[in-house]
Amino acid sequence: MEKGIIIQGMGGFYEVLTEGQDTITCRLRGRLRLEGERVLVGDRVKVSRTNAQEGVVEEILPRTTFLPRPPIANVEQVLVVMAAANPDPDLILLDRILVHAELAGLEAVVVINKCDADPAGAQALQELYRKTGYPVILASAKSGTGLGEIQEKLAGRVSTLAGPSGVGKSSLINALEPGYALKTGDISDKLGRGRHTTRSVSLLPLSSGGLIADTPGFSRLDMAEGEPEELQHLFPEFAAYVDDCQFRSCRHRDEPRCGVKEAAAVGKIAPSRYSHYLIFLNEIEANQRY
Repeated sequence: MEKGIIIQGMGGFYEVLTEGQDTITCRLRGRLRLEGERVLVGDRVKVSRTNAQEGVVEEILPRTTFLPRPPIANVEQVLVVMAAANPDPDLILLDRILVHAELAGLEAVVVINKCDADPAGAQALQELYRKTGYPVILASAKSGTGLGEIQEKLAGRVSTLAGPSGVGKSSLINALEPGYALKTGDISDKLGRGRHTTRSVSLLPLSSGGLIADTPGFSRLDMAEGEPEELQHLFPEFAAYVDDCQFRSCRHRDEPRCGVKEAAAVGKIAPSRYSHYLIFLNEIEANQRY
């Protein structure tokens, strides 16, 4: 048997990229279908060939990571893409995605695309998120700015792009790998956001040796899991100030002598990040009541 990774699935058929770097079309072995476990793009599998171009998935290997939205397995890093303009950056969605990446144990890189549309705004976002500890790349699929940095991040790794529609995720992939010619969309004048152009999850092999997921855009992630006390650990910049809190169980909201609140008050923690932390905290607490 050979090992490989599922790069696309549709209608009961799965495209598997083998370790020998050829792609074969596979069905699931009957017992796997009966077990009912959902097979995801990114799953590492063992396959047996029925001929040179077809085979059967015999075994699904254990997953190292799992992202529920978009549903994909074994991703190592997330490149969170926002546009500097057209559409305007959605910072609360950006922070939601970063929190979910932290929760899943994934590395995260912030990519500010269309940086030439608003250079000052792009630089302000770069400064804001660099202070949180995340790598930030200013990019432009149109001019080629930042593409070399993105290629370095993607080389030899399994990555996914995440972010709302219209920010240029598919355009970035097209700029990095012109041979794919992925469909791109414009911005809805009525809604002020991008139209969805990617309808299913797929992993695309890169010339750098890595794989990247071209995934559907999305506009909302809910904080439905976790304990309220855990949320602070999903904001990396809080770590420098939690030891200054009077109470070990501090949630950094109403408590006196809170190091995180004090840091936010003087700008050591970005006001937007602290505000979003409070929103997420309220969501988690509300979900716990039911």
